[in-house]
Amino acid sequence: MAPRTPAGPVLSPRALNRALLDRQMLLARSDRTVPEAIGHLVGLQAQAPRSPYVALWSRLAGFDPHELGAMLTDRRAVRIVIMRSTIHLVTADDCRFLRPLHDAMLMQRLRTSTWMDGLRGADLDAVVAAGRALVEARPLAFKELGAGLAASWPDHDPDALAQAVRAGAPLVQVPPRAVWGRAGTARHTTAEAWLGRPLTGGGLDDLVLRYLAAFGPASVMDVQAWSGLTRLKEVTDGLGDRVVRFRTEAGRELLDLPDAPRPDGDTPAPLRFLPDYDNVVLSHADRTRVVDDPHRRRIQTRNGAIPGTVLVDGRVAGMWALAQDSPAAVLAVTLFHEVAAADRTAIGEEGVALARFLAGDAADHDVRIAVDPG
Repeated sequence: MAPRTPAGPVLSPRALNRALLDRQMLLARSDRTVPEAIGHLVGLQAQAPRSPYVALWSRLAGFDPHELGAMLTDRRAVRIVIMRSTIHLVTADDCRFLRPLHDAMLMQRLRTSTWMDGLRGADLDAVVAAGRALVEARPLAFKELGAGLAASWPDHDPDALAQAVRAGAPLVQVPPRAVWGRAGTARHTTAEAWLGRPLTGGGLDDLVLRYLAAFGPASVMDVQAWSGLTRLKEVTDGLGDRVVRFRTEAGRELLDLPDAPRPDGDTPAPLRFLPDYDNVVLSHADRTRVVDDPHRRRIQTRNGAIPGTVLVDGRVAGMWALAQDSPAAVLAVTLFHEVAAADRTAIGEEGVALARFLAGDAADHDVRIAVDPG
């Protein structure tokens, strides 16, 4: 094992915040291409079909949503269950790299879930193999997949059978699902069938380094919170001089890439809107670098949904939702506290731009701001 470098200088919460925003392209919109941005971010959280589009609109200069849609139809990007057992939009190359690293975690989560009540006595390997054959014959919705499997496992819950395949096989959602300007049911086939190539996998050390480039500086617990993987300390201990080490003010060790940007904590941070489930608010065990604990509890709903959020001075200060109030598209912003007049102006300007992006066909676009301390 490579020798460890002792934990180094202290990084303040504001310094951690600005480092995260910089790497997430939220201090200034980036000139990266769409594939470059998706690759740098190690994918985009994608439970909601429009979330990756809003994520890139907030991060890239001159973002064209049709370019991302074309990546899905051209099979250069896919929507697949990976980190934390959640749907991510990743490049085709990252699909092949990332999914095998998470296979064991996904099956373990299935085995400890309530879905197992409907799978008792079933041979999970056989269920997964049968599911693969079904979706490779033609893409299927989960209801269709469950019904097809129930023909061979009539005493088991069809929905649970489909979930077993979700965990055990690398299912990708095929277009037109989540293609900009189009609508479609979520239907699935395997990544190998869709991409025409095997999944190669990679090293956990490369996964950790990719995470640090997009989310660091970060602790081992942060990497595990983002990925859903466990027991990564041995991996990080073996990184040697590929990483440098810092400390939080509370003394927790942080890892980072030697040449990664770490802006001054006083660097200005512009107003930004983040989509539902954005990884910025989900990818650290200690999320206080971007959201205060009371606000985090407000955006983590009981059903697991995470609303779109508003960053003021780099921190979550509220949430937003788009509503159609004929003939206008209205961006309703709920702030958790009062903000400065300049920030209200920025919310209005950026909010109208976001409403136009999401609802370009509406006759008018407006922003309504309310303050609800909760």
